[in-house]
Amino acid sequence: MVGVLNGIMTALGMLTFFGIVWWAFSAGRVKANEEAAMLPFSLPDDCPKDKNEEGSHE
Repeated sequence: MVGVLNGIMTALGMLTFFGIVWWAFSAGRVKANEEAAMLPFSLPDDCPKDKNEEGSHE
């Protein structure tokens, strides 16, 4: 009986995983995926470009 339950839970887990993968890469999510991929580049840089910009004492 436990083996049957393990098999059912494994099958449900696999179906859930493949359903999420299918949803994430579906054609309707292309625009959202492209926007999410560009998010790191839209943030301002945290470090200054020049060392002397913050008044370095060197």
